[in-house]
Amino acid sequence: MLIKDANKIIVSLSKPEKMPGFAYGLPAWECKTGGKLAKVPGSVCHGCYAMKGNYTRFPAIKISQYKRLDSLKNPLWVEAMATVINSERVSKLKVFRWHDAGDVQDPAHLKKIFEVCELTPTVQHWMPTREAWVKPYLKNCPKNLIVRLSMTMVDQPAAGSWANTSTVVTSGATCPAPSQGGKCGDCRNCWIGSIKNISYYKH
Repeated sequence: MLIKDANKIIVSLSKPEKMPGFAYGLPAWECKTGGKLAKVPGSVCHGCYAMKGNYTRFPAIKISQYKRLDSLKNPLWVEAMATVINSERVSKLKVFRWHDAGDVQDPAHLKKIFEVCELTPTVQHWMPTREAWVKPYLKNCPKNLIVRLSMTMVDQPAAGSWANTSTVVTSGATCPAPSQGGKCGDCRNCWIGSIKNISYYKH
């Protein structure tokens, strides 16, 4: 598949300024768990960054996200995603983030993400999620994908039964971005499976 054809199918990738690699974003309004948590004060999704700011200031961003969501129905989506991620422009950065906005939608979507990761073995993938239903499927998770369960409430302890998690805290965050101009810099901890939990300050 040609890159230009693949990009038409997936409706392009995003390149968050903070991140060392590319990402793939969906509309946060369609998060199954996060959409409910956004209405709960004290939850990590309350005041979600992906439901305000540039995500609403520029209509084209929201339109693109919904087009990406719709593209999941395309039978060539897996091939297209793998083609784009394997391109030199993306693969040379060595890391990829799933859902800088939005979340995995259902088991079929998760299976497709697994397939994309298997087809892009030189890239390390990271997928944060608030969808706890993914846990039994992780027995089939590709080795180059780290799935981190995001705790639902601010200052909630990490779930000990999960291999990899992330938390949002009011003090003592382990993410170095705040001291690095809001950027990952050389840090790749979110992508490293041996690091059990990453804690962030609330946006």
